[in-house]
Amino acid sequence: MDIHKVIIDLANKKGRIKSSDVLNAIHNTVSRQYISLLLRRLVKRGILIKGGSTAGAYYVLTKNEHLLGSLIHKRFKRENLKEHEVLDDINRKVHFMKTLSENVRSLFDYAFSEMLNNAIEHSLSKYVEIEVSKDDKNLWFVVNDFGVGVFKNVMKKRSLKNELEAMQDLLKGKTTTQPRTHSGEGIFFTSKTADIYQLDSFEYSLRLDNKIKDVFLGELRPVKVGTRVYWLIDYNSDRHLQKIFQKFETDHSNPDFDKTEIQIKLYIIETIYISRSQARRILVGLEKFKSIIFDFYQVPNVGQAFVDELFRVFPEKYPNIKVTAVNMNETVRYMVERVDKSSSVKIG
Repeated sequence: MDIHKVIIDLANKKGRIKSSDVLNAIHNTVSRQYISLLLRRLVKRGILIKGGSTAGAYYVLTKNEHLLGSLIHKRFKRENLKEHEVLDDINRKVHFMKTLSENVRSLFDYAFSEMLNNAIEHSLSKYVEIEVSKDDKNLWFVVNDFGVGVFKNVMKKRSLKNELEAMQDLLKGKTTTQPRTHSGEGIFFTSKTADIYQLDSFEYSLRLDNKIKDVFLGELRPVKVGTRVYWLIDYNSDRHLQKIFQKFETDHSNPDFDKTEIQIKLYIIETIYISRSQARRILVGLEKFKSIIFDFYQVPNVGQAFVDELFRVFPEKYPNIKVTAVNMNETVRYMVERVDKSSSVKIG
């Protein structure tokens, strides 16, 4: 009896098969161990693809790869959970991870590890759920917890007024609720690795669309208890993790996260003219950087006190920090150019 032929015929007929299906087809004339050996050989030769865990393993012909499914959903107890073990398990068992280009795989590995680590170390949730999935164009993951909430946690630990200020701080980078053990880079850089990155927590949502280079802050209905992270990337993305890091370094020969970009529109709340106090709110924590880019995209107008605080007072206090203004309309540019001409501000 040609058991290899039996296996292939069975896979053609049923689509997905298990070792028990093969044993039944040959009436248990050989051992389960021998069937498992034959299945492994067919996988190694590229005739079959394995799916599922060891205990629940199943096999499909290579031409029927779609039958393996494209959604992985797991629920873990948070306590003692290790993100690298979860990631290794996904990379080992999820067939479509092996088809990713090297740059997309490295982006996924970094982003998934960072976001699961955040849930493990900060959420205080009893359980953490993960989901990894794909379609014909995109790969995405979700990390979902039921804990304290990312915005509420940052707001409380950093003594901020509201969740909006917490979102603003997270977008600056170097924001952490555990400064002794975390650099505060995880959410900042993870948000740069995706095409779409979204944080949903209690009443608020923060969404970054890196394809159109825009940021959206909104209210959530219904409320999401805890934090849900959504990360999506195109299979054919040309992003590279190293280049993302380098974009926020002033000196590539001495790698250090010392450059940041601030979107001013996120600080305009029900007003056009922005006050000196609002400018000071933007500047909180920026003394940690060597280079700051203020992006005025979609900002129609600003107040004189605001630009004075950003482009004269702050540079005088921190003369070694490079300050750049970009994406200004004519009105905003006029206001910025009225700042003291001795200012070292670069206008892009």
